[in-house]
Amino acid sequence: MPPVHPADVDAAAARIAGHVHRTPVLTSASLDAACGAEVFLKCENLQRVGAFKIRGATNAVLSLDDATAAGGVAAHSSGNHGQALALAARERGVPAHVVMPSTAPAVKRAAVAGYGATIVDCGPSLAARQAAVAEVLTATGATEIHPYDDDRVIAGQGTACLELLQEVEDLDVVVAPVGGGGLISGTALAVAGHSPSTVVVGAEPAGADDAHRSLTSGTLVPCTSPETIADGLRASLSDRTFAVIRASVTEIVTVEESAIISAMRFMWERTKLVVEPSAAVAVGALLGGGVPGGRVGVILSGGNADIDHLPWVQGER
Repeated sequence: MPPVHPADVDAAAARIAGHVHRTPVLTSASLDAACGAEVFLKCENLQRVGAFKIRGATNAVLSLDDATAAGGVAAHSSGNHGQALALAARERGVPAHVVMPSTAPAVKRAAVAGYGATIVDCGPSLAARQAAVAEVLTATGATEIHPYDDDRVIAGQGTACLELLQEVEDLDVVVAPVGGGGLISGTALAVAGHSPSTVVVGAEPAGADDAHRSLTSGTLVPCTSPETIADGLRASLSDRTFAVIRASVTEIVTVEESAIISAMRFMWERTKLVVEPSAAVAVGALLGGGVPGGRVGVILSGGNADIDHLPWVQGER
């Protein structure tokens, strides 16, 4: 498969139209005042399955020919990609197998099962995920749809930013959270194709800062022991996503755990938007002053928070 290009994001947008929501772009005077910028929130927390992941999964599943799709699809996921793949596969009428680490939130595990996927348990490490997926592929003949190391997935994720750019002109900066790099890569491609003067900034937990270290050093650095409540951002970059980041992302801002929790609580209390910790990382980067001001677009990546284990409630017990 050739490298992914900005035109692939446009093609993905056409392919997935009618299968995903065109989510709203909202503003908040409280957030603007708190961070000293004019902020535009692309609310993927209001997306189908509660996260942007449905975009990439749907683009990938719809890109398969009939014979390949009939064999089913498989992936490893801490939750959001698994939910998205399960739903995309169900809508195409093909099986889905999702490998989930033992640390995956119960709310996300239940959602994956609810969309009809077969869940395969594994340990929390990337190596354990990959080994379990390999076993599934061998046993079932399914096609792997990697959560981020896949051009079709990257192009699909970029459609969130594409919609943002279509709705809000003259953005100075776009901020997106970084885990495995699929969203930030797609975001960078959308910006390159439609608003090349806009700066792309990634936001990453300080306890899982492989993207920051990789971009700083110029060499891919794996994330071996991530420690963060932002469960969707514990994955390591791939060669594919790092290549896009190195070429098109200006900076990766790291956010401490306390700032992630504060940003999440701010969003719930002041904007009335339910966001999960991974989405709050991007807001935390803004509130912490790590992102240039002006007109700033923020990709709120998801809203699948575990309401039985809210981080500020746990901290008060």
